[in-house]
Amino acid sequence: MTDIPKAWKRRGLVVARTQDPKGNGVVGDPCIVWDGNILAWRMLLFVDPGGQGQVTCLRSDSHGIPEKWSPIEPLRYAEPLPQGRIYHKPYIVQDAHRPNQAARINGQYWLLSVISSKTKEIYRARSSDLAGPWRWDPSPIIPVGGPGEFDEKHTDAVSGFYFPERNEVLYFYMGYPLQAQPRKISPYGSAQGVAVQRPDEATARKLGMFLPPSQKPGHWAGGYLGGFQILPGQNHRWIALLNASPTPPRPHDSSIAREEPAPSLGGWACCDEEWPVKNWRFMDEPIELIEDIPAAALANEEGTNLWRHHALVLPSGEMAVFYNSGFYGREQLYLKTAVWNS
Repeated sequence: MTDIPKAWKRRGLVVARTQDPKGNGVVGDPCIVWDGNILAWRMLLFVDPGGQGQVTCLRSDSHGIPEKWSPIEPLRYAEPLPQGRIYHKPYIVQDAHRPNQAARINGQYWLLSVISSKTKEIYRARSSDLAGPWRWDPSPIIPVGGPGEFDEKHTDAVSGFYFPERNEVLYFYMGYPLQAQPRKISPYGSAQGVAVQRPDEATARKLGMFLPPSQKPGHWAGGYLGGFQILPGQNHRWIALLNASPTPPRPHDSSIAREEPAPSLGGWACCDEEWPVKNWRFMDEPIELIEDIPAAALANEEGTNLWRHHALVLPSGEMAVFYNSGFYGREQLYLKTAVWNS
């Protein structure tokens, strides 16, 4: 179990992007699990160009915080990927009660990914080894919703957690609407949906939207919600690390930021339900505001957005949070560590 840190130490750039001739390139959307075959942390990433990549920890500091990673390598697949589809935002299903420990379900690990062509939908692949090769299911496990539903346009930014006592995987995902939703603040903003799947089921059963953008004016999570990682909590039964924005999307915006306008911010939510599918609430403040990023970090290309956050919780109680930041299409992976005695 862990608590929500009150202070952080910025550790800087962790994994740099590979740049194209125009200087563009992205590395982010981290997911970290312990790989017992190599006795090291394995981190999966969204990379552009490339789609999906991975690195392994080569060295940790005296507190166990990873400080050096291998060069980015592509994920290994059992079959060639179809042309015309983009595979991104990989996430390994983890044991809900043991953060960063990959769940082995009927002898297989589960890899989740967002696959996009005209729409984004969530797929599953399986492998007996965290290094792959991964074999994809033929159909999405979380397809887009029907007319008027909160996830009619896309299902995106998935995370998954296995509850062995229920023999079920609980998915949290970002649902984008095509039509205005019945709320006053940010009717077109993405919300968090939840779905559940047993090992013998081919698709997940949607349980609906459980967390919309905050309806408190000016709230840091009042525009749209992004990725959602749950952790067993100390002061609350569950806590969740997420990214969100105070800025609502505009339906007729055609810019690069049309679905997720700046600024994206990292922050926390909490829940006291045993089965965490309802009654989540946001913390009052984000981890950091864009205007509070120090000059040295701005010079290191942080800024504009603080995108998807992922916590590595060590057995010692130390917490490291990895996140991508930078202007759209020029994002890199950075690190903060919790300060518990401030």
